[in-house]
Amino acid sequence: MVANVKALAELNIQLNVEVRSAVAPPAPPRPLPTPAAAPHRRARSHPQERNLLSVAYKNVVGARRASWRVLSSIESKEKEKGDSDKVAVIGGYRDKVRESRLGAHERGSATRQRVSRRVAGPRRRRRRRPAQVEKELETICKELLDVLEKHLLPEDKTAEGQVFYWKMAGDYWRYLAEFATADDRKFKAEKAREKYDEATKTAQTQGLPPTNPIRLGLALNYSVFYYEILNMPQEACTLAKTAFDDAISELDSLQEEQYKDATLIMQLIRDNLTLWTSDQADDGEKDDGAAGADDDGGQ
Repeated sequence: MVANVKALAELNIQLNVEVRSAVAPPAPPRPLPTPAAAPHRRARSHPQERNLLSVAYKNVVGARRASWRVLSSIESKEKEKGDSDKVAVIGGYRDKVRESRLGAHERGSATRQRVSRRVAGPRRRRRRRPAQVEKELETICKELLDVLEKHLLPEDKTAEGQVFYWKMAGDYWRYLAEFATADDRKFKAEKAREKYDEATKTAQTQGLPPTNPIRLGLALNYSVFYYEILNMPQEACTLAKTAFDDAISELDSLQEEQYKDATLIMQLIRDNLTLWTSDQADDGEKDDGAAGADDDGGQ
């Protein structure tokens, strides 16, 4: 009898638990952090976390940079053809974006765009897309730069962390300089140079070996900056060749995994040197294929 009562009591408790579970509303899904918000929780990051952050932003920015390069290529070809109408259209896109970057008349611009859509129809809508590319690039790059300067660089004091984040800051100022013009381009290029210089100085003073993948990636991207943004091919080649020669002299001392990481980036450096020296041999004439690859897997 006692056993039956105990069994009934346990059954009653189990049923109550099941009923409460069925009636209780499901817990709301936890929101996923954005790439910019994720590092705020713990700025001192593991190497794998650094790489994930880099890849996340590379994927976000890469497609937009590729779109912008296509637009620039079209503009260059239309200039060669002498089609001033199409060149003026592309120039108009960039004028609108510069105004939005400076924060001037944003609301009025949005109103004019809505009116233009009604008047011009689908053709006008297609012409607005390149402006959106530059605007999105500006927003994304500045978002990451803000995270780097306010959270990651002040907190992660490891040698690799500092070099990695200073290099990353240089990369994203370089991306901003790619589509800037005149004084704005000079300002952003100088900011990129400052960040790359800081990364280089840190790598040297903190004793990162020439075969360290982060240091090699820094030399690779800094040389691309010299070549593409500053238009200084000789300096680009010198920097890249020095990094390559310094690393190759120490390859034999590396473990297999370190060897693979180092030689992968060294191959990119050598490819750029081959491309750039060939380009200089052709009287310095640059075409669409003359842009060097960087360690973000793109140009």
